[in-house]
Amino acid sequence: MTASEHSEQSDHRRMSRAVGFTGARLVFLATAILFIVLLAAGTLSLREAAIGFAILAAATLIAELARPHTPSVAPAASRSDGQTTISLVEAMLSGLPNPALALDRDGTVVGFNDPAAAFAPALRRGEHASFALRMPEIVEAVRHAALTGEPRRIEFSERVPVDRWYEAHVAALNLHSDRAVDGPDLVLVTVNDLTPLRRMEEMRADFVANASHELRTPLATLSGFIETLQGSARDDAAARERFLGIMKQQAFRMARLIDDLLSLSRIELNAHVRPEKAVDLIATVRQVTDAMQTLARDRGVEIVFDSPVEPIIVAGDRDELVRVFENLVENALKYGASGKRVEIAVMREIAVTPEARVTIKDFGPGIPPEHLPRLTERFYRVNVAQSRSEGGTGLGLAIVKHILARHRGRLAISSILGQGATFSVRLPLADEITGVSVKSKQYQ
Repeated sequence: MTASEHSEQSDHRRMSRAVGFTGARLVFLATAILFIVLLAAGTLSLREAAIGFAILAAATLIAELARPHTPSVAPAASRSDGQTTISLVEAMLSGLPNPALALDRDGTVVGFNDPAAAFAPALRRGEHASFALRMPEIVEAVRHAALTGEPRRIEFSERVPVDRWYEAHVAALNLHSDRAVDGPDLVLVTVNDLTPLRRMEEMRADFVANASHELRTPLATLSGFIETLQGSARDDAAARERFLGIMKQQAFRMARLIDDLLSLSRIELNAHVRPEKAVDLIATVRQVTDAMQTLARDRGVEIVFDSPVEPIIVAGDRDELVRVFENLVENALKYGASGKRVEIAVMREIAVTPEARVTIKDFGPGIPPEHLPRLTERFYRVNVAQSRSEGGTGLGLAIVKHILARHRGRLAISSILGQGATFSVRLPLADEITGVSVKSKQYQ
């Protein structure tokens, strides 16, 4: 008990005694008046009045002093103790790095920390936890812990907007040992994000599977030419030059394949983390367009770029967005070169949700409709021979898809045979993601 609480209770006891003694004095006064009246009327003698007065006064005084006084401050002290307990619980939760919340035995939210508020924005103190936690596994674990007092560990996942995995630890807490028989005072729930670990496991498995599959062909090619150069073509200078050129090309393809696999793995590892930096989309696409002019001249293709004057700002990772548009523009220049023209447009669209749209359109042979749904799959190629001759790895559009998923964007592909193909990228505007103005921020 603190010094202020002790002083408050002492003051209350003194007040209670004062009230008691005031009542006793009133009884004395009333009795004295009564006996004076009786004496004046001659009903009692002086001796009888004195004896009666003394007996009544003593009895009244004893009764007043013996009457129990329930301190009026007791409920306030109880409320103070409860508030102190809640404050201590919230202080404890605020020191935890992971989402954590405390519930009472009925599942009502007592307190939670900032990570828990970010994990379940609908959490409200005094409301049942099931309103905010839409995970039946957690609700059932809380009920079990409240009934039995046994700790539980559960795993659960989310599929929207991206795949994420979590584990939750649910433990019953008894703050007062004498109440343990009635059930725990609180149920503590802590949540740990398993997504990075799961993605690391998947990344490792996918990398081994993809690398072993795709590297087999160039390695076999290199091994065959090496054996030839060591054997029948050892003294053939012309064959040696030709074979060395092919070997260099295959080595370059392997290096690019490994780079693309590593890039894809890094993107997948951070797929659940939404980028938040302000990026000028027009400047980013224009940079990619300028960088691709050399390839366009080599292929005899004209690039036409169209955009509004005002910047279009999205929240994202600039390097990853550059990678997206490099892949799309490069594909248009390589596979749609016969159309001799590639049109790139950046615009702001006002639909249900305002968003930015970038379209890359070529006028080449187009893509057969049966291939469109599978273009973003790993290593899927419409024309394997043409893709390999162009130095493609089959991972470009897969990388585009995963980068856009991390940015909460979308990729749409449409094509008409003989008239070319159009790739459309849609990205949420920065204000729609963060809810704050980015005009004062320095654009990447």
